[in-house]
Amino acid sequence: MRAESSSRRPLHLAVVGHTNTGKTSLLRTLTRDAGFGEVSSRPSTTRHVEGARLMADGEVLVELFDTPGMEDPIALLELLEDIAAAQEAQAQQRLDGPARVEHFLAAPAAHGRFEQEAKVLRQLLASDAGLYVIDARDPVLAKHRDELAVLGSCAVPLLPVLNFVRAAEANESAWREALSRLGLHAVVRFDTVAPERDGERRLYEKLATLLDGFRPALETLVACREREAGLRHRAALRLIAELLIDAAAYRSTLPGDDAARIAEGIEGLNARVREREQRCVEALLDLYRFGFDDVDADQLPLIDGRWENDLFHPETLRQMGVKLGTGAAAGAAAGAGIDLMVGGLTLGAAAALGALAGGGWQAMRHFGGRVVGAITGQRELSVSDPILRLLVLRQLHLLQALEARGHAAMKPIHAFADEARKWQQGSLPAPIEMARAHREWSGMGGRVEDSAARIDAIERLSELLGEAFDSAAVEHDAS
Repeated sequence: MRAESSSRRPLHLAVVGHTNTGKTSLLRTLTRDAGFGEVSSRPSTTRHVEGARLMADGEVLVELFDTPGMEDPIALLELLEDIAAAQEAQAQQRLDGPARVEHFLAAPAAHGRFEQEAKVLRQLLASDAGLYVIDARDPVLAKHRDELAVLGSCAVPLLPVLNFVRAAEANESAWREALSRLGLHAVVRFDTVAPERDGERRLYEKLATLLDGFRPALETLVACREREAGLRHRAALRLIAELLIDAAAYRSTLPGDDAARIAEGIEGLNARVREREQRCVEALLDLYRFGFDDVDADQLPLIDGRWENDLFHPETLRQMGVKLGTGAAAGAAAGAGIDLMVGGLTLGAAAALGALAGGGWQAMRHFGGRVVGAITGQRELSVSDPILRLLVLRQLHLLQALEARGHAAMKPIHAFADEARKWQQGSLPAPIEMARAHREWSGMGGRVEDSAARIDAIERLSELLGEAFDSAAVEHDAS
């Protein structure tokens, strides 16, 4: 067993517990690595000890070791007691816990029936402390008490980590009482499915109470992680702001009012907006170290790295609570999946292109000269306000999912939209309105030179997005 004294070497932590309690998911969260280990509902997924390092400012501060699940702690405890009784009878002395474990590890059973348990105990003896992961949805059973008794025999500080505490069937109070009866009074809640925003900080602070010699290292790690999280969050908001400025500033001109040419132009603009949103999605995934094939990516609002619902489908607008407006014209537009601007009014989507090309354009003429009147002989296409609102809400929802590290069971999309009402109706923020007048700010048509005014608009929009996100995230944590 390691001595608890040196802050000049990394803290060694063994992650232990019963099978299928979320040990590997905990390590994925702590390491920010969605690809660490294998996560499955099958029991005994982890068969070997796997390690990972936590660094701060280039220094390794913590080494984590994922261990197999304890499969038969009841029988193992009986074996340890038999070993102790036999040794006491032979040597006329009582073995303490670590000595019992060492005798077990030298016995044939450690390489046979109890091979998996032996891997856990070897790693725990070699560590400074253990994180005992508990599925709080499970009832407290005899096997859990015996498991804790076996682990306690190693005489290594053990911090119980209550997982899945937000589940309706969680038995948190029962577990706390049972742990207290076993002398384990330092307990931390850390739900790997829906982690609280300060969950990681509280876990390390609780560890510091058990390992005072490593307190400076743990405090350094917490400070570094929070600094990194802040930088990452601001970078994400900027990516979303750039998407919105690009989309709001974009303009495409078409000659005359030929229906086929207009339909083709609308389809082209739709494709540009979809492609630009996808680039933002990919940048956010990369920023938070997620790939399209991550095990937990199905918990994000994406399928194969793309949004399940098409940006220009009327149902997508409805789910997000975004309205096109009121009156007969808006009703007709919504029914056709209207999403883009022509001469300042919304006029058509990919789903309606067939109807437009086949005469739908003439059917729209009664909406007024603002739509089809030829002032310059050209038509100007731009992205409508409803689509800009939808882009905001979709990206903020994705950001919320990523900052929960993909393990959370996310709230329905419309519920998230309810938390960001100011993006659903009313005037859009000034930076977006300003971008309308500066088509040179858009990068959707090619490369863009960053002017001071464009950069300032992106920064101001990032701040507004941050306010909307923080308001939504607070409500999410409280729910």
